[in-house]
Amino acid sequence: MSDAFTITDEQRDYSQYNLEANPFPYSPVPAENPEIFCGQQHVTESISSTVSSMLSTGKSKHLVVTGKYGNGKSHTLKYTRSLLRDREDVVVGYVAQPGEGFLDIYHEFVYDIGFNRLQNLAYEYLASITREITDANPMAPAAMRSLIDNGDVLLSEIVPEAIRQLSDVTKFADFARAIVHMVYEDTNLYAWQWLTAEGIRYEQRKEMEIHSALDDDTMGVRAFTALKNMLLDLGYTGVFVFVDEFESIARLSPKNEQATLNSIRHLMDQNSSGLCMLFGCAPEVWQDVMSEYHAFSERIGQEVALRPLTSEHLYELVEGYLNRERTSNPTDDTVRPFTEESLDQVLQRSQGNIRQVLSVCSRILDSAVDENQPDITAEFVQEIL
Repeated sequence: MSDAFTITDEQRDYSQYNLEANPFPYSPVPAENPEIFCGQQHVTESISSTVSSMLSTGKSKHLVVTGKYGNGKSHTLKYTRSLLRDREDVVVGYVAQPGEGFLDIYHEFVYDIGFNRLQNLAYEYLASITREITDANPMAPAAMRSLIDNGDVLLSEIVPEAIRQLSDVTKFADFARAIVHMVYEDTNLYAWQWLTAEGIRYEQRKEMEIHSALDDDTMGVRAFTALKNMLLDLGYTGVFVFVDEFESIARLSPKNEQATLNSIRHLMDQNSSGLCMLFGCAPEVWQDVMSEYHAFSERIGQEVALRPLTSEHLYELVEGYLNRERTSNPTDDTVRPFTEESLDQVLQRSQGNIRQVLSVCSRILDSAVDENQPDITAEFVQEIL
């Protein structure tokens, strides 16, 4: 009896198409930092306007990006996030989905910022206090850390003033203490757990003189606002929050859904400056939110819809992916080995859904290599599909 199938690690040879490899993902899930973005002009204009308004004026502004599954909501949010992460004057956090309530949104946001970044913000705040009350002049977190490690600045000298001033700025003394404890080796993990709303024991809170637990949506809104206010006090322009798969709130009970939307509304109301929230949401769920929760939807201000790809967008998308793996400069026929007629077949089959386009193109290209096709024609695509 012969083997039913063969497993091998031998790679296909795409050189006949002037390609190093198959550039299309086998599982078309958006990359963490997408390199290619085939934007629709009305969408890019809306996002650019929202983001630029907050950056230029400091006033909070929010946007929801709607689109059916696979039309590029996550890709759009992640691409925008990748552009903003290069800026030093903002803090950016991505939330994959809203979870069971606002506290989950806050938790995922802080987790996306990460332990190291939050610790550096703590050092940055201590540096600002050190410049104010001592002769030292640390201008960066690393410089502040070095002064402390070398004993040139004693924490006992600056921490009381840091907690006092940060409590005034944030109106949340426990948050101030947790931030400061991010620089203490013995307690920084406790501080991180408290700041991420993971929950810690009473004894651990007592060690840091923290009296409250970060364990409900109201406290999450309060901690989020405290973090943003600390950033503004340090000279940052503001905070960007990307909340993906917002349609998952529809699976919550009506009570929990309303509580989540109310918490986000309260966050927006308490932060008229320095906050920009971008949501990715299925259109049918967003329509329900607009009709049932006016107080929330009115805070967003604007919605922009991702539409299925047109043939022009499809050619641009395929060309962008192919160019990533070109072994030399592309010829005039920039979508080769595909023909425009074959891509028209792909468009018809996928109905313009980006996720399906990428999946189909990946499959067709491998089949073309296996069958040694000189070009991918419309007839070949029909045969494969």
